[in-house]
Amino acid sequence: MASIISAGTTSGTALNMSGDTTGNLAFTTQAGTYTQTVPNATGTVMVSGNMPAFSYYLGSTQNTSNNTWAKVQINTKQFDTNNNFDPTTNYRFTPTIAGYYQINSSIEFNSTGTNPTVVGVRIYKNGNPFFGDFTSGNAAGGQTTNVSCLIYLNGSTDYVELYGFVNNSTGTPYFQVSTYGNSIPTYFQGVLVRAA
Repeated sequence: MASIISAGTTSGTALNMSGDTTGNLAFTTQAGTYTQTVPNATGTVMVSGNMPAFSYYLGSTQNTSNNTWAKVQINTKQFDTNNNFDPTTNYRFTPTIAGYYQINSSIEFNSTGTNPTVVGVRIYKNGNPFFGDFTSGNAAGGQTTNVSCLIYLNGSTDYVELYGFVNNSTGTPYFQVSTYGNSIPTYFQGVLVRAA
């Protein structure tokens, strides 16, 4: 049995809320000029206000060690809609909404000596390698490597971090900030694409 709930005035600015026998719920202005239908579904209905998204980048050069996986100290915010990223202590994203997240990352590597021979990027989940890639180095002026993945995070204890690896025979390797105009080569981003 369908029902209608109306709220507002007789001037036509009211909102009608109606349901039908399939479980769909529709919101319509009295003038009928706009209708928003919420489908019959179980689970959480996501709206833009509760879909966490973040984008941070490396604000200053970070030295690292040869042949060692090191956490990238991502510390400069572009945006963080739910304040779930820690840019000062742990450099990690710990969302408070459970679901499937698209994570994007990139690192630019360089060295004070010879250019890196192999560089790697990994996304760590809860302190363990989850997804990553290696690239041959020897690029003049540095080498950029990126990786993206879809990952489930439980909304309470799960977190992700960005790690980099450099194989270099001489000099001090480092994670680099932009040396090419306004480009941002070392970054860490994520967004909720589907709730659990």
